[in-house]
Amino acid sequence: MSYGNQLRCRCPRCTIRALMGPAVLITIGILFLLQEMRGGYLDFGNTYPVILIVIGAILLGSAVAPADSCLLQPAAPPASGSPASPPQDPAPGQGQ
Repeated sequence: MSYGNQLRCRCPRCTIRALMGPAVLITIGILFLLQEMRGGYLDFGNTYPVILIVIGAILLGSAVAPADSCLLQPAAPPASGSPASPPQDPAPGQGQ
């Protein structure tokens, strides 16, 4: 599951969110095509809210998708029986 040096999550939530860029580009291309073919009312100035609808639909889809096996979720806190790690400085190198 690695792409170069980065891990890529394949859970449904991350997969849907990865569609954001391609969906927006395709939508913009279709809107410009409609403007060139029909013009008038289908001008880009009248149809740009479709981009917002596409973005909202993708965000809604990713919000309701399960993320049980998501690699990008924060790690679970250590169990109560395991040794606790030392507290980390929120701004390392500051105030020393």
